[in-house]
Amino acid sequence: MIIGLLGLQVLLFAPLPAAWAADGWLTERLEAWPNWQLPAPLPRPRAQQDLVYPTWFEGTWRVESTDLEDDSTLDHLARFGTTSTSRGAVVGDRKFNARAIGSAVLGDQLLAVEQAPGQVNRQLARLSNDRQLETTVIGRRESPLDQPTFVSDELVLQILHGPGAPRISRIETLSRYERCDDGICAEQWQARYSPPGEDITAAPLHLSHYRLTLKRQPDPTASTAFPADRASGTKAASGGDH
Repeated sequence: MIIGLLGLQVLLFAPLPAAWAADGWLTERLEAWPNWQLPAPLPRPRAQQDLVYPTWFEGTWRVESTDLEDDSTLDHLARFGTTSTSRGAVVGDRKFNARAIGSAVLGDQLLAVEQAPGQVNRQLARLSNDRQLETTVIGRRESPLDQPTFVSDELVLQILHGPGAPRISRIETLSRYERCDDGICAEQWQARYSPPGEDITAAPLHLSHYRLTLKRQPDPTASTAFPADRASGTKAASGGDH
């Protein structure tokens, strides 16, 4: 969730055996890095099935992401809270977060971020020069919420529309979070794969490894429930292009 549009920097599923339970499989996936491969047992989420975070994620955060390969950093805000459809569960404000990351990565090239009506796992980013980036979560797995460390793995399909043929890629991001000092410390491992259908199996075309720190920011609204976005029918952040 926090990575979102970071995939631009590097620009199916049968019943699972018991050994592939969420926490066990995530541990195995991390240990297998960098030798990842698709397909992987990442179940496709339903249209309204969002990634749920532990309650200690709730609030607004300043995120600093460091690329461990070249020490470059990226700084942006991220927000987590409840929605009218999350039944009290803490989820990411996907539209706000995607716009914050996209602005940090792309600057003025990012014009707007739109959430697909009724689909928490699909977004459209409108870019300059008549380009559009369509992002859909096509696989997800996460650890139980009652553990001191929270791990999630998301596979997204990205399609960049614009002049010429669409550019298609799959990006897998495994994230591991834990509380530290007055914030959250995290690591993220990311792999970019070829488009689906080119081969039966796919090895990564590009690998990235990040270290993240999240520092809590004052919340001027005192409420972490996202206001309704009348245009899309989804939840959105107040004051942003969400």
